[in-house]
Amino acid sequence: MTRVAAIDCGTNSIRLLIADRDGSGGLVDVIRRTEVVRLGQGVDVTGRISPEAMERTLARAREYAALCREHQVEAARFVATSASRDADNAEEFVAGVRAAFGDLDVSPEVVSGAEEASLSFAGATGDLVAAGTPAPYLVVDLGGGSTELVRGSTGVEQQRSVDIGCVRMTERHLRSDPPTAEEISAATRDVDAALDLAEQDVDLAGIATLVGLAGSVTTITAHALDLSTYDPEAIHGARLEVDQVIDSCTALLSATRAQRSAMPFMHPGRVDVIGAGALVWRRVVERVAASAGVTATVTSETDILDGIALSCPP
Repeated sequence: MTRVAAIDCGTNSIRLLIADRDGSGGLVDVIRRTEVVRLGQGVDVTGRISPEAMERTLARAREYAALCREHQVEAARFVATSASRDADNAEEFVAGVRAAFGDLDVSPEVVSGAEEASLSFAGATGDLVAAGTPAPYLVVDLGGGSTELVRGSTGVEQQRSVDIGCVRMTERHLRSDPPTAEEISAATRDVDAALDLAEQDVDLAGIATLVGLAGSVTTITAHALDLSTYDPEAIHGARLEVDQVIDSCTALLSATRAQRSAMPFMHPGRVDVIGAGALVWRRVVERVAASAGVTATVTSETDILDGIALSCPP
């Protein structure tokens, strides 16, 4: 087996997976970590990563590099997504990451939306295929700055990345606590316009299985399941009726930050942005239900991080 490390640095969080890759193409987890660093804070307005966000993220990168050395990782891949694509000073961030990993020879990649979509699809669909879950799949990776919609069966057939994510929509629209009706209406128009663009490239008709990924979707799932703590095993593969999903999205969107913070499954770093994530996911689910007639969603805890690990060089 080959020991690999995958680092996924998004707009809201940075995540590490150290895993042993077996000969059959599977992964055996050694370490899986997530920290909310909010790298994309303010990028939608300023076009730059702030010094504070830069340092928060690079501090975690240094921790992750130390873990890679401790666990004798043989190959690693560091992928940066929406905030790093959008920022004018992305090269400064790339240089900081390279310095953090030093002798490990990790060169961070600011991937395109298309590559991000492919990695998410690869990470999300392995268990579905193995379980005989019907295809075609629509994999939706709802991040902090962007959302990827990817259609495929055994591989990616169509994909589109659009700039709607929980951090971006919060900063752009949902500033009140709780959001006002006017803010929600403006955000909904923005999300719908982005989904119109996505549908130019991704056909929603005939989708058999709608799969949701990433922290907003898993948190909504935890709410729908009424979990007493965040439980990845209960969340992974959870099948929820469309009405359940919409009800949980609406509840999280309309809740105050204090109410969200009191929910036992809620990560502190998601308290202020989960409402926007819930709004995006609600509109996606409603649209796919109308176009394809799906009656349920599937939530996956395996996602782009697993796709990155599978793509590490041998």
